[in-house]
Amino acid sequence: MASISERWGKPGRFVEYFAPSQEATPWLIDWSARLQRNANTPSGAEAFMRMAFDIDVRNILSSVHVPALVLHATGDRMCHVENGRYLAREIPNARYVELPGEDHFPWFEPDRAIGEIREFLTGHRVSLTPDRVLATVLFTDIVGSTDRAAALGDSAWRSLLEAHNAVVRSQLSRFRGVEVSTAGDGFLATFDGPARAIHCAREIGRLVREHDLEVRAGVHTGEVEIVGDDVAGIAVHIGARIGSLAGPGEVLVSGTVRDLVAGSGLEFSDRGIQQLRGVPGEWRVFAAID
Repeated sequence: MASISERWGKPGRFVEYFAPSQEATPWLIDWSARLQRNANTPSGAEAFMRMAFDIDVRNILSSVHVPALVLHATGDRMCHVENGRYLAREIPNARYVELPGEDHFPWFEPDRAIGEIREFLTGHRVSLTPDRVLATVLFTDIVGSTDRAAALGDSAWRSLLEAHNAVVRSQLSRFRGVEVSTAGDGFLATFDGPARAIHCAREIGRLVREHDLEVRAGVHTGEVEIVGDDVAGIAVHIGARIGSLAGPGEVLVSGTVRDLVAGSGLEFSDRGIQQLRGVPGEWRVFAAID
């Protein structure tokens, strides 16, 4: 078995194996890298992984006599799908469901797994009609946060991150944005108009420079699904992918946003047609000009 440092040590490697659908989500890569550093020592992590891979329950599977549901992603990079198929074959009367995709973690698109679990527990599949609304999504994250955190140390980085978060939240309040989620140094917010989202992103970028930070931002407008306090759907993915293309201090927007704010006085430079990972088609992207 390769050492933990060889297999998981590089930023993005954890996401590559456990949640490949999120490989173009910069804040998640940074967050997972910090999580690994802070949660354990390299030797402790390697010992845990060796223990996990050495677990062998094959000889007791036939003794399971309660209803069992086995869920497994077809392209799971961390645990091959044949493991799930084997469990289902060896557990008497187990129900086996193979989910599409490559993610080991079901957290990023949980609806399918939750639906299967609900049906298994209740005997009924609930058909949910998603609540869809037109909204503008804004993604922001700190550029180079992993290197900065490593250079500063945990305490100083935490103080700087709190200052950054205070700036973001103050500007969301000022421009009537709604904070949807935050993890690490990334924010997702929604607005009822794209111009306010752009002005908000620009002000966030200007104010965090006072703390010697740079943020990148992406803005897109489209229909989103309301899932509790969260939002989902292709429009959210487009906003995230556009944000990942931005450089330090940049606010990138989709062509949809540029067209919607015509006449607002906002100016843009054309960044050309882009392929957005996991999003069909080609998308013209523009940078907001200060």
